[in-house]
Amino acid sequence: MSVEQERPRPVRAGVDEPVEVRFRVNGTPTVLELPARVTLSDALRDHLGLTGTHVGCEHGVCGMCTVLVDGQAARACLLFAVQLDGAEITTVEGLGRPDALHPLQESFGRHHALQCGFCTPGFLMSSYDLLTDRPDVPPEDLPAELSGVICRCTGYRNILAAVQQTQQDFPGGIPAPGNCGVRALAGRAAATPARGPEPMAEQVAEAAGPVDIVLPDGEPTVAVEITTAVEVAADRIWDVFDDIHTLARCLPGAELTEELGHRQYAGRARVSVGPIKLAFRGVAQIVEHDRQTGRLRVLAQGQDTGGAQTQAEIVLCTASHGTSTELRADARVYLTGRIAQFGRALAGDVSRRMFEQFAAAVAQAATSGKPPEGPVKAPSALRLMWASLLDRLRRANR
Repeated sequence: MSVEQERPRPVRAGVDEPVEVRFRVNGTPTVLELPARVTLSDALRDHLGLTGTHVGCEHGVCGMCTVLVDGQAARACLLFAVQLDGAEITTVEGLGRPDALHPLQESFGRHHALQCGFCTPGFLMSSYDLLTDRPDVPPEDLPAELSGVICRCTGYRNILAAVQQTQQDFPGGIPAPGNCGVRALAGRAAATPARGPEPMAEQVAEAAGPVDIVLPDGEPTVAVEITTAVEVAADRIWDVFDDIHTLARCLPGAELTEELGHRQYAGRARVSVGPIKLAFRGVAQIVEHDRQTGRLRVLAQGQDTGGAQTQAEIVLCTASHGTSTELRADARVYLTGRIAQFGRALAGDVSRRMFEQFAAAVAQAATSGKPPEGPVKAPSALRLMWASLLDRLRRANR
């Protein structure tokens, strides 16, 4: 039986009881646990960070929330996410990239087929659906065919001109969406051989060996370069780096739970900034460990049950200065979900404070020859706020 024949699936659940739903969004296999009453539009916006799907009337009238479900246009506000188990979903984010727009997007810009832009995602996805199914639709039929989306700025003439121009440029049918592929989403996304990345949390729980860690394409949410000096010789620092259990104990809020083999490790981490409290399960892999050149490179990814996701590449480098060591961290961090709401500045501050705590814990462990007693606590929201304020005042007074 096909996925289309199986859907919608019957669901019996309490009002707030989470139901697991698996679907592919813009090419990324994703797993979410959502209450049965959460709509697809809310799942896309609030749980996956795909805010290009706009919500207007929430009654299926305005068409602002139009997406593609298994290649067909659908109102995201009228579908429950749990109905779409196994579906292929394409949103406006999957249509094209900022550096490689889809022809429809280029045409909308060229004809100024947008004013406030609120209806634009709905028109783009509806137009794509129309020109895919009916590439030879007569121009005189375009107003009726596109009437399912409402433009509050009444810019219909330019919208129709943009769609007609795209049709003329591609008489045999318009190109497929150009921005679909595996990337970071806020849900528990990651892979099986048949479907690509599986939810990483399940990989950790079920893996008999290592799992694949694939960083998303594009620019990271946060890129930080941090350098600090510790009054310990480099050899002593590398004694800590050589012992993964001691090293893990130095990471703020982190706990090593399992060795997966091939220098890959499962663990947990807790982050708390103000009202946002996250508990991650994740995997880290040491892909480079060179004591001679003083370089340690790690890939990591993790998700929490609330839908936040983080992926990172972290490079630690040491430079010996006699009895002291310069410790530098270069990190590319990809954030989605609630944790991405921190913003780049605050996320950068969190990363810096945690690295400072990590460096201090490493220096302590190198000096004493013992791992820290108990887990290193992540920085509190109040401490972060005051430290960030003081840093900004210092920079302003230089």
